[in-house]
Amino acid sequence: MAQIRIARRVLTECIEAMAFPILLLSILIAPVSAPVVAEADRSRARWCGVETMPLKPSDHSWAQWVALRLRSRSMWRTDLPVLVTAVPLSALSLLVAFFGFIGAAALVFSPVFWLFGIAAQVGPFTPESVGETLLAMPAGIILGAVTTTVLTGASFLRDFLLRAFSRSRDPDLVAKLEELRTSRASLTAAFEFERQRIERDLHDGAQQELVAVVMRLGMLEATAAAAATDQERIVRLARQARAHAERALERLRDTVRDIHPRELSDLGLIAAVRELAARSPLRVELTSTGDDTQLSSQTATAVYFTVSEALTNISKHADVGSARIDLRCATTDVHVRVHDDGVGGARIDTGSGLAGLRERMRSVGGNLEIISPQDGGTLVVASAPSQPPW
Repeated sequence: MAQIRIARRVLTECIEAMAFPILLLSILIAPVSAPVVAEADRSRARWCGVETMPLKPSDHSWAQWVALRLRSRSMWRTDLPVLVTAVPLSALSLLVAFFGFIGAAALVFSPVFWLFGIAAQVGPFTPESVGETLLAMPAGIILGAVTTTVLTGASFLRDFLLRAFSRSRDPDLVAKLEELRTSRASLTAAFEFERQRIERDLHDGAQQELVAVVMRLGMLEATAAAAATDQERIVRLARQARAHAERALERLRDTVRDIHPRELSDLGLIAAVRELAARSPLRVELTSTGDDTQLSSQTATAVYFTVSEALTNISKHADVGSARIDLRCATTDVHVRVHDDGVGGARIDTGSGLAGLRERMRSVGGNLEIISPQDGGTLVVASAPSQPPW
C-alpha cells in the first residue's frame, strides 16, 4: 500500500511538472484561476491518501462555483496561496523529473548505447569503456531513487502547505457546513411543502367526501323517520352516500399511495414506475432496463417520487399530453430520465416539489438536474448509487 501511494505521488508530481506552463499562464488570470487550481490540488491530495474534502458542490457548475468563491474571503486566504506556491513547486518538479529520470535512464542503459557506438553523457560523466558503462548502471538506479525521493518530498510539501493555508479557519469544514445548512433549509422547506400538500389533499378530497357521506346519512335518517313509506327517496340517498364513501375511499388510497406506494415495497422500482405510468393521465412511453433488486429502499423511493413529481408537473404545466421515461437500473447505480415536449421553462425553486426531490436525491448520494429551455420541453435527469453512501 505504501508503494502504491508513493507511486501516486510521483505520478502526480510528473503531471504537475507537465502542467507547469498552464500554471504559469494561470497566474495572469488570477484570482479567477485560484479556486480551480486549489480544488485540483485538493483532489490530488485525496488521491494520494490525504483526507481533504472538495469545496465545489456537485450541483454547481465551475463558473457558478468560481463566482461564489471570488466573493468569499477564504478564497484569498486559501486558494490564492495554493496557486502561488504551486507554480515554483511545479517548476522544481519539472527540473527534477526531466533531468533526474532522463539521466537515470541514460546511465542504466549506458551498456546498450555503447553497443551502438554511443557514449551516453550525463552531466560531466562520459563513459570511455565498457567497464565504465557497467559501473554507470548502479549510479543510474541510485539517481532514479533520489529523483523519486525528491518528487515524493515535493508532494508531501504540497500537502503541508495545503493544510497550512486551510488551518486558520478550516475552510474545508466551513464550506461543508455551509452546504449542509443550505441543504437542511431546503429539506425543511420541502417537508413543509409536502405536509401542506397532504393536508390539502385530505381536506379537499377525502374529508369533503366524508362530510357529504355524513350529510347524506343524516338526510337518510330523517327521511326514514318522517316517511317510512318513501322507499324511493331512501334508496336514492343510500346510493348517494355509498358513492361518496367510495370516492372518499379512493381518494384516501391515492393519498396513501402518494405517501409510499405499496407496489414499490412489494414489486420493486420498475413495477412501481410502470404502475405510475399506467395511472397517469398522460400517454407515457416507458423504457426500463436492468435489475432493480440491488436497489436500497431509500434509493428506490427517491427515484420513484422523482418520476411521480415529474409526471405531475408535466400534466399540470407542460401543456402536452405525452411523456417519455427512460429507467436504467444497474448493480451499482440507477439512472432515470423523464422528458416531455411541452412549453419548458421549469425551474427548481426553493420550497417547491422539485427542490425537495433534489434534496431527497442528495440524501442518498444522488443528484437531480433539470434541463428546461423556454419552448424546448423539459428533461428531468436523476441518478443515485444503488446503496446510499451512509
